[in-house]
Amino acid sequence: MITAIVNFKLPAEIDARKANDLFKSSAPKYRAMKGLVRKYYLFDDHNRIGGGVYLWKSRADADAVYTPQWKAYIAERYGAPPDIRYFETSVVVDNESDKILADAA
Repeated sequence: MITAIVNFKLPAEIDARKANDLFKSSAPKYRAMKGLVRKYYLFDDHNRIGGGVYLWKSRADADAVYTPQWKAYIAERYGAPPDIRYFETSVVVDNESDKILADAA
């Protein structure tokens, strides 16, 4: 599995409520997305950073979404291009399902 952490600078006019509204309006786009296991939206008011943490089945699945068009959409929507960092994720502790998921990576 792959974890991608996506961050982007936020303009001053996007407060917590506005960020929440923007996040909720984009969330349906990620439902049933090929290879996406889970997504968390992030908002840091103090540092003016928004973003997401994505858990993907593979790097190829992530790369299929983080296209130049997607990056342009993020830049237009939030006012800055995204920074994306990728991490190999070989073990996930899921307390909700009471499981430890181990990838054979």
